[in-house]
Amino acid sequence: MSDTVSPIKYFLSGGFGGVCTVIAGHPLDTIKVRLQTMPVPGPNQLPLYSGTWDCAKKTITKEGIRGLYKGMGAPLSGVAPIFAISFFGYSVGKKLQQSFPDEKLSTLQLFYAGAFSGIFTTVIMAPGERIKCLLQIQHADIKPKYSGPLDCVKQLYQEGGIRSIYKGTCATLLRDIPASGMYFMTYEYLKEQFTPERGKLSLLATITAGGFAGIANWLVGMPPDILKSRLQTGLNESYIKSIKRCQIIP
Repeated sequence: MSDTVSPIKYFLSGGFGGVCTVIAGHPLDTIKVRLQTMPVPGPNQLPLYSGTWDCAKKTITKEGIRGLYKGMGAPLSGVAPIFAISFFGYSVGKKLQQSFPDEKLSTLQLFYAGAFSGIFTTVIMAPGERIKCLLQIQHADIKPKYSGPLDCVKQLYQEGGIRSIYKGTCATLLRDIPASGMYFMTYEYLKEQFTPERGKLSLLATITAGGFAGIANWLVGMPPDILKSRLQTGLNESYIKSIKRCQIIP
């Protein structure tokens, strides 16, 4: 996006795109979180889920399609400001590295600008991820602890104050800083490669660039995302108490 685009257009277009992303991707995100946080099976025990399709099948069988959309309220309510802040942070990150307006940045500098944007979004992203993950791991065969996002926030605050709501902030930063850097760097690089010398970037090329940027984002972000999910859903002593312990537990 050009830096001449108004902040309102950034917010509206980014917000609408973010809402579409959440609605389309949340079922897979629920499966991802459940796979990441399922207990390690004991000797001669089968794992709770054998894989992605098994998790999806069992979730739908026991909880219906709505089970895949658990916890969607938190990311849905925060996605517009998150996307707006992300693009704003990326714009600031680019300007901090430019010696003069519209100076073309190197691929590495684009990574730095994208990584900088990851810091900006954490204020909203960390508590949203905490609430979302806690709601996603509530299974139908167990009495739910939280009735919804607001109840989850209320109980977390009563249990440990604002620190409880923001549990996993460092892990979120560990994920979003490099992942955002990879996303924006890949997206900008591919856009430049796909743009004809005297032409306009096609819609298909834009979608392709965004798709590969998303893949690059998760290739870097998935390992710390597993640590984040386990840390943020630690409901008892058998769960991870810190990022350091999380790294040594299978």
